[in-house]
Amino acid sequence: MPCEETAGPPPFGRALADAGLSLTRGKTTALQVNVGLACNLSCRHCHVEAGPDRREAMDETTVRQVIDYARRHRFAVADLTGGAPEMNPHLPTLVEGLAPLVEKLMVRTNLTLLARPPYDRLVDLFASRRVALVGSLPSLNREQTDAQRGEGVFDRIMESLTRLNGKGYGVEGSGLTLDLVANPTGAFLSPAQEGVEKRFREILARKGGIRFSHLFAFANVPLGRFGQWLDEKGARQGYYQKLADSFNPCAVGGVMCRTQISVGWDGALYDCDFHLANGTPLKGGPLHVGEGRLPEPGAPIALCDYCYTCTAGSGFTCGGSIE
Repeated sequence: MPCEETAGPPPFGRALADAGLSLTRGKTTALQVNVGLACNLSCRHCHVEAGPDRREAMDETTVRQVIDYARRHRFAVADLTGGAPEMNPHLPTLVEGLAPLVEKLMVRTNLTLLARPPYDRLVDLFASRRVALVGSLPSLNREQTDAQRGEGVFDRIMESLTRLNGKGYGVEGSGLTLDLVANPTGAFLSPAQEGVEKRFREILARKGGIRFSHLFAFANVPLGRFGQWLDEKGARQGYYQKLADSFNPCAVGGVMCRTQISVGWDGALYDCDFHLANGTPLKGGPLHVGEGRLPEPGAPIALCDYCYTCTAGSGFTCGGSIE
């Protein structure tokens, strides 16, 4: 859908122009794949509105097209997301197909499924293929985490983290990366990533010797379920104003849409997962992964006001803070 301007702060495109900047694609080095919107949780901050009632899922034909796409273009990074990627029955095929083709293969997880059947068997597959895991843990507080993601979620996350550590994930020297993602539990901006990582590392170690590799502090994007929550609270305009007030021109050059292509569960192509959630396709580029082409360097990127989120403060990408 087209990007609508919000009331309050100036449009994101105008903020770029006022800073003497533009936003165009560079060389595409990262492939992000949304394998479907089915999820065992209905998190309040979810920008794609994933949940147990969603049935959208990447089929085997599209999985094969994604693998062919990666074989043709040899991306440095492939990043598998959802929903809960574990719930797509074709995930093992995608992992096996992509692992030899990229320098780094990542799977994003809500950390509630991997300690229990039938999904626990995926851990051995991930370890054998040296898949980097990126797990969501919004808060070190049980009540805050459960309020955002559902009752009992915090304890299940701790169970999965303990199991993953037992397999070597997050353990120094193992070669198995376990990164965590922390999102604010309300209409707030993320604090500095370095400080959050230090606090998480200290407290999780005390909670049972839990270890992890790195922590990424992500801001919540005002789309999907989080956007609806902002509307219910009458906080949308205020949140956008916070984002706009924190606009950092120095972060623009590092935003993920410049070097990433995002594939939807149906094979449609987008600049990023947020444009995917909003239904905003590539501008002037290939529209489906089956076409086999990459967008050209210099191609324009669709600008939406929620793009402020990626350039607020230190900025962020799917790999953490820009600065």
